[in-house]
Parts: sequence; structure tokens; C-alpha cells
Amino acid sequence: MFNKAVLMGRICNDLELKTIQSGISVLSFRLAVDRSYQAKGEERKSDFFNIVAWRSTAEFISKYFSKGRMILVEGELQTRQYVDKNGNNQNIVELVVSAAHFTGEPKSSGSYGSYSNPVPPPPTVNDAPAISSGSTSDFVETGSDDDYPF
Repeated sequence: MFNKAVLMGRICNDLELKTIQSGISVLSFRLAVDRSYQAKGEERKSDFFNIVAWRSTAEFISKYFSKGRMILVEGELQTRQYVDKNGNNQNIVELVVSAAHFTGEPKSSGSYGSYSNPVPPPPTVNDAPAISSGSTSDFVETGSDDDYPF
């Protein structure tokens, strides 16, 4: 069996880290994910997903992300049932997060709140070593294919 989902979108609600009776941290939020297609003349549509994170992953998300921020989450889809206030059985599908990632969104993005990225930025093009152009004389001819171990 295989159950893995990866979603990237914007956090829809204020994040509130909670602790259950056993002392384990839990965080629930909704994630808005734009659809990959758009009908001509219409606005792009979004889907909204229920997300649940536990323990250190929940703490990480609540510390570094906020409402409106872009996040990439990966995990397993799970279903659960509950009885609503009218006595009806309801099914809900949630993504239980196993990992959360920054998306490379700029730190200053207007009204989305503060954002702190503990990961150092990737090297710029100027930091990369120079590559010299070569010629066919740089290569050595080998024997037959029998010389290779594969």
C-alpha cells in the first residue's frame, strides 16, 4: 500500500498550537491550493484541504509560518468520522503532515506577517565555480566494453 500526498498552498487561518492531555503538540489548519488549470475568462479556482501536524512538526510550522504564508507539506491522507451537533455522521479527510518545507517565498510579502527562515540562502550564480570548456582531447579511449564492471 502507498499513501503519500504533497501539497503547496497558502495557510488560510491563524495558527494556534495546542497541547493535548498527554503533552503532545498538535496544529490544525486549512490550506488553499490553486488548481493547475483556469477556464478562459474565469478566475483561477482553489481547493481547501484540512491539515494536521503533530509534535515537533507542529511546533516548527507554528514558529515559522502564519496565515497567508506559502507552505509545502507532505504526509498521509487519513479519514475520520465524527457526529456533528445535529447528530449526523460526518466524514473528514485530512493530510497528516510528516514534513513541512519553506517554498522560497520572499520574506517581505506585504500583509502576510513576519517570516523567519533558518535555512541559509542558496549560493548565487557568482559563487559557483567556473567551468572551463573542454575538447575531445581531454578524453581517453578505453578498451572494449568488457572492461566495465556493469
